This record gives sequence, structure tokens and C-alpha cells, in this order.
Amino acid sequence: MQGFSTRAIHAGQDPDPTTGAVIPPIHPSSTYAQDGVGGTRGGYEYSRAANPTRTALQEQLAALEGGRHAFAFGSGMGASDTLLRVLMRPGDHVVIPHDAYGGTFRLVDKVLKHWGIEYTPVDLADPRALREAVRPTTTVVWAESPTNPLLGIADIPASAEIAHGAGAKLVVDNTFASPYLQQPLALGADVVLHSTTKYVGGHSDVVGGALITSDDELAEQVRFTQNAVGSVPSPFDAWLTLRGAKTLAVRMERHSDNAERIAELLTAHPAVERVLYPGLPEHPGHEIAAKQMRRFGGMVSFLAAGGSGAALRICATTKLFTLAESLGGVESLIEHPGQMTHLSVAGSMLEVPDNLVRVSVGIEDGDDLVDDLRAALDAVR
Repeated sequence: MQGFSTRAIHAGQDPDPTTGAVIPPIHPSSTYAQDGVGGTRGGYEYSRAANPTRTALQEQLAALEGGRHAFAFGSGMGASDTLLRVLMRPGDHVVIPHDAYGGTFRLVDKVLKHWGIEYTPVDLADPRALREAVRPTTTVVWAESPTNPLLGIADIPASAEIAHGAGAKLVVDNTFASPYLQQPLALGADVVLHSTTKYVGGHSDVVGGALITSDDELAEQVRFTQNAVGSVPSPFDAWLTLRGAKTLAVRMERHSDNAERIAELLTAHPAVERVLYPGLPEHPGHEIAAKQMRRFGGMVSFLAAGGSGAALRICATTKLFTLAESLGGVESLIEHPGQMTHLSVAGSMLEVPDNLVRVSVGIEDGDDLVDDLRAALDAVR
């Protein structure tokens, strides 16, 4: 098999046969001429069903995750909703992380629950807890590793064994790790989910999502449902994501380099109560993460020693770390999950600590990032 960066640059991206252009063109057409009724050219008839630019992106994503099939969506939540429609029916049960992404929890608790779907939040770092949570009606085990925003680590092979033993599918949200750092399908997962808005796109200029699988039957069901509900990205969004993913490997190396330095700073600073980063030996999931991941990624969370007020002041004081939601772009971001990305879990069993700060460490010069965050921490001591 070719190397990761080679696949990122070439999979699905042959030179244009008409012009020789080395970059796949954007195909903004909504419809396609047919050579007689039913005589489509390459299977294209209407861009909700298929579009050549989206096809190029999907071939790239499948190659990067080591799957046979990939589907690009208009957002990560669109991908999540479509997949759960395929895998679940009223009365079915899904296990989700006890520290799941707030948008995932909102979808399950506020939308799907009203259609008869039941769920149980579980610490997926504990295989025994997962084993106890599955039921005869469990059809999906939904994992994140690392989780958002507490950086928990699930043992993917162990989770796959438990899920499959219960007759359920294991879905792994691989957004925080990216395909470069972790390959869930090779570890036993049935489906990989991405918010391609984040590391795959990598430049904070496009919203998207993706599902990747090697299950042929499941792929056909996803293809049908995606077309039926129309959860697709525009050709331009597909092209931006395709372009961004070409540099994923080099970006993730720099993200990881900088995040390690930030974690080191936070660990030694008196304004910090606790650092959540799987690259630290004291992290409870460090050994499993080291087996599953190439490196430990660019996301770091920490608990401010001075409580919620200190956390908010740190977020308001940084200059290079921009106060904003989302993550995975080339620029560094900082946020207060309790009042921003994870406000939807407030008051629930998934509520995050009010002194939690999450940073998405970008690819700027590491010295500048360390100096910026240190100054913000010093200001609240």
C-alpha cells in the first residue's frame, strides 16, 4: 500500500482526462446530460445522488481510512443523523460516551429519543462498564477516541469485541485523532465518522462530515438514505475538503509537536489544576492511546485552578489563541466548553466541569503559542 501522504495527494485525483489539469475540477452542475433515457455518463444524473467532485473526495477519504466506501456529507451531524437512521429503529438502544460531544448528545437526547430510541452514557475507557451497558436491543456502540472535550480514550479493539458479541455495530468518531493518527477500521470498528470541518479540512473554511466503512451492505444503505434525505455537501465544499486533506499528515505532525509543548507548559503551571492530554504518561488512557495512535494529536484540555472565573479569564486573555468554537484548523483556538460547545449538555449527566478550558493547538510557531498561553495563565495566578 502507498504511504499516507501519497494517498492523500493522489487517491481519487487523477489528472483531468480532457485538459490534463492536475487538480480535480469543481463540478457545480446540478444535473447531467444523458445519452438516451437512462444512459448516464459515469452514473451521474443529479448532484444530490452523486457529483464528480464529491466522488473524488470520497475516494480520497476511503483511501485515508483504509475503507472500501466513503460518503461525504454537508456536516458531521448530518453524517451522524444519517448513520443512526440506517442502524436504528424505534425501540433500539445505543451506548454513547459519558463525555460525548455535545452535538451528538443533543441529537440522541433531543431528537432521536422522541422517535423511540433509547441510550445509555458509559465510560468507554472501562470495557467492563460497556459490557454491562449493552442490552438485547443494543444496535450501536458509539465511541469517540479521544473524546470531546475531556480527551478520554476508548479501547477500540475491546469495544469492537463487546459490540459484535452483542450483535451491535461499533461506530468510532475519529474527528480528534484524524485518519493520520488513528485507523479505527483496522482496529475493529464497523464505521468511522468525521466532522471533516476539523482536521481533515484543516483551514476553518468549510463545514462537512464523512462516513467510511468496508461493510458493503451497510454502504448501500447509507448511500440510499443519504440520497433520500439529501444530506450532501456542495461541490465547492467537497473541493475545499479535498484540498485541505492533501496536507493532513504534515499538519498533524506540527499540531502534535505544538500540543506536546502546550501540555508541558500546563503541567508545570500553578494556575492549572489538571491537564487532560493522552500524551502525558499520567493520563489514564495513555498506554491504550499509544497502541492505537501514531501520535497524540493537537487537542489539549485543562482544569483551571481558580475555578470557573479563572477559566473564563484565561479564555479572554490569550492573543494568539482565538476565542472561538470548533477545532482542527491551522490557527490556535481556545474555548470554555461549559458555556460554548457543550452548553447543550448542561444539567445532564454529561455536564462538563465549569473550570474546563479546551485548546485546539494550531501550527503557528511553538514558542509564540507557549508565550501567549503562559501570559494568560500568569495573569490569573
